[in-house]
Amino acid sequence: MVTVSAPIASCSKAHQKIYQQWFNYVDSDGDGRVTGDDATVFFAKSNVEKPQLKQVWAIADSKRQGFLGFNEFLLSLAQAGYDITADLLRTTDDVELLEPPVMEGLDLLLAKHNGSRNNGVPETNGVLAVQPAPAKSLFSSMLSKKSSCHTSLGKVTSIVDGLKRLYNEKLKPLEVAYRYNDFASPLLTNTDFDAKPMVMLLGQYSTGKTTFIKHLLKSNYPGAHIGPEPTTDRFIVVMGGPDERSVPGNTIAVQADMPFNTLTTFGGAFLSKFECSQMPHPLLEHITFVDTPGVLSGEKQRTQRSYDFTGVIKWFAEKCDLILLLFDPHKLDISDEFKRVISSLHGQEDKIRVVLNKADQVDTQQLMRVYGALMWSLGKVLNTPEVTRVYVGSFNDKPVDKESLDSMGKELFEKEQDDLLVDLMDIPKKACDRQINEFVKRARAAKIHAYIISQLKKEMPAMMGKSKAQQKLMKNLEDVFAKVQREFHLPAGDFPDVEHFRQVLGAYNIDKFEKLKPKMIQAVDEMLGYDIPDLLKNFKNPYE
Repeated sequence: MVTVSAPIASCSKAHQKIYQQWFNYVDSDGDGRVTGDDATVFFAKSNVEKPQLKQVWAIADSKRQGFLGFNEFLLSLAQAGYDITADLLRTTDDVELLEPPVMEGLDLLLAKHNGSRNNGVPETNGVLAVQPAPAKSLFSSMLSKKSSCHTSLGKVTSIVDGLKRLYNEKLKPLEVAYRYNDFASPLLTNTDFDAKPMVMLLGQYSTGKTTFIKHLLKSNYPGAHIGPEPTTDRFIVVMGGPDERSVPGNTIAVQADMPFNTLTTFGGAFLSKFECSQMPHPLLEHITFVDTPGVLSGEKQRTQRSYDFTGVIKWFAEKCDLILLLFDPHKLDISDEFKRVISSLHGQEDKIRVVLNKADQVDTQQLMRVYGALMWSLGKVLNTPEVTRVYVGSFNDKPVDKESLDSMGKELFEKEQDDLLVDLMDIPKKACDRQINEFVKRARAAKIHAYIISQLKKEMPAMMGKSKAQQKLMKNLEDVFAKVQREFHLPAGDFPDVEHFRQVLGAYNIDKFEKLKPKMIQAVDEMLGYDIPDLLKNFKNPYE
């Protein structure tokens, strides 16, 4: 009912009051969300045709969260005869002049409910709040079967809420039992699910990472330093906030409402090089940017770092929705450290985009040669048969150097920049799909990890020779992986890196690990096979 359209703020106060009353009526549980079942009943009163209502919902829930919040209405536009599209708001000048939509029978319902105020029915902002009906989904039945300690989870009103519940009840116990967080990725918290989509920028110094963010924001951000030398010497998270300020890493890492708590494992040396830059900006309401230190060349530069630089990159890569690798036409060499950084992105290849920045500094002929050289270099590092998508552009506030580009080069240049900007602008819309994808990928990885750990435990002797047996298992870890793969019919590409696994395993006593717990594996299988499909079905467009 409430959707991405005429901004409520542009309406008169009288209309805003009407919209708020309607929203409070439909939002029966007062959580600020209207689900599909509630919305379909309310939408029906508008007498708008189903195809238009389908468009209304699709535009309103463009992020595919499975619910609508109080923002703006499209019903007025639909009733006025507009063809509902995502571009409607940018092309319609008189949207704010439209009257609220006509909702058949709604006034009578509101009057009846208002007359019941003295009968113990609660109010919300002066408007009667109808008590919510039991949720008609697997989660309500799940809830009834659980003990009272789970009832505080309440009614699932979004896909993200459903993923939180599934993680805490089915996946997290498996991760804890087999110490998945020590070998692969830290345990997830609610803030990880609620965090805005993140975009990380990687590249050697002076490739334009900070300038790229500044170009998108059309302004500087607190803590931004730009220069030909390695000016950004820290990880800076650029996110939305009520005012402009920089928050030190030690402070931001302990804030419960931020998804950075597990960064404390990298120690104080890293946190002193970590910073959060907050500022009010429309783009930052939907996307968070991560500016990184320039990757330098040479072994000496790597040893001078006082923290695990590659480990931090890997941590952010797992959290990010998009990873931009920036290159300068005059700095195409990929240093040893850059190779290690790119290698740490293994498993996140679908998030990587390559940007050949400052492309207007060379002419069209040189640009083609530079492009070919970059593709050749990337092919050796990424180790994938697919060709990586490379965007060509010059992302700064300076006008394009037209002397170095002919008409054909200029047209290509502009299209490439537009393609990348479209890719970035689509991130919020794809965030929920990405979250589901990452969740499923994590569940499968945790299952394989449990199989490996339990197999190692199974091969340990009951009494004597445990130390020698552990050494032999670690030495022949590839054989253990192969045995697990054959026994459970698992794809080889889903297994973790053997060397990294061996390195972490060395700090543990295999004999202390858990045996295979079939019930835990079954719970995860049910989650992947039934619960997640049901969750997506419950929160799809109700008019499909």
